[in-house]
Amino acid sequence: MKKNRLEARKIRHQRIRKKVFGTLQRPRLSVHFSNKHIYVQLINDEEGKTLVSASTREKAFSELKPNINGAVKLGEAIAVRAQEKKISKVVFDRGGFLYHGKVKALADSAREKGLEF
Repeated sequence: MKKNRLEARKIRHQRIRKKVFGTLQRPRLSVHFSNKHIYVQLINDEEGKTLVSASTREKAFSELKPNINGAVKLGEAIAVRAQEKKISKVVFDRGGFLYHGKVKALADSAREKGLEF
């Protein structure tokens, strides 16, 4: 049965989430890309709480577009905010998106700023 792109991404995300689980010591770095915005969160799945978040909907990042440059800036921002909360190690949840382009740029910029995946 042929699936559309959104259904295929959701299936990939479910497959990833079976294996990826965030804890307080090593939260899950979750990314989501819509057509207009980029959302990044550090999540503690044990308690179901978001520890740190950043998105292009915030005033500080409102001028960013959901492209590679915007992803790089948000990757840097989430790494800085995580280090303020004394978080250095995370598990990466690409949200069913392919590890390519924006996803890779965001991950690489977060790594450069000190987050360990």
